[in-house]
Amino acid sequence: MTINPKDVKVSELHQQMLAAIAPRPIAFASTIDKEGNPNLSPFSFFNVFSANPPIMIFSPARSGRTGKTKNTLDNVLEVPEVVINVVNYDIVEQTSLASTEYEKGIDEFVKGGFTKENSINIKPFRVKESPVQFECKVKEVIELGKEGGAGNLVVCEVLCMHINENVLTDGKIDQNKIRLVGRLGYNWYCKSFGDSLFEVEKPITTLGIGVDQIPDKIRLSKILTGNNLGQLGNIEKIPSKEEVAKYLEGGAILDLFEDFKHNRTQLENELHIVAKNLLAENKVMEAWKVLLASL
Repeated sequence: MTINPKDVKVSELHQQMLAAIAPRPIAFASTIDKEGNPNLSPFSFFNVFSANPPIMIFSPARSGRTGKTKNTLDNVLEVPEVVINVVNYDIVEQTSLASTEYEKGIDEFVKGGFTKENSINIKPFRVKESPVQFECKVKEVIELGKEGGAGNLVVCEVLCMHINENVLTDGKIDQNKIRLVGRLGYNWYCKSFGDSLFEVEKPITTLGIGVDQIPDKIRLSKILTGNNLGQLGNIEKIPSKEEVAKYLEGGAILDLFEDFKHNRTQLENELHIVAKNLLAENKVMEAWKVLLASL
């Protein structure tokens, strides 16, 4: 299916985009107008874009139905300050309730059952129940259009970051303690803790050999996945023949050579299955030795 944005309704394009570009972090934005009325609303068009200076951007889009701007946008244009509160599983239902388009002047802190916490540097309140809160000044607002669905980039510089110590382990935010959630398409959210977590080693300080350097019989395997090949290509050096021989002397896979000594193709398949299981445990070098033993 191919979609030309000019050929479909904005609402349809909006839903397809949100279902595909996900999960998205949620900025639970607390603002205040020039009369001092607080506003609280979540936005999943949001992310962090710089650490020096610390910059975050979220985008309150115009209503797709009426084209009107949101109270949050109106507020930051009047008082260029915002608290970005992160959303975790413990407050996600209340956060969703606060997304209701209440009339200007209605306090979403009250409607959502949240506790106001005074900020140190700015006027808008923090959400006490949020595990991490960023006090920000608004540096710039970039209007992307005037029609319904058009976004407005609110560029925020972080002045202060508040972290609930209950989500820390050894001074670092623990993903299983903070229990963040992400926004998906339609009514869907996702959890970023528990069994949903997995690690991918980032090739920043090392230079991986790349998938192109993997021998063809391994690279073209019908058992190994693209993710498996990515793991194999992320090492700096392929194990030597001596390292493979020493591994075989340990006897870990010798039974496979005995069981399938008359069927080379089946032996290779079985070794690839063993390697795939090792990769699932992130035992990359051992997986390499198993695969090289099949050549």
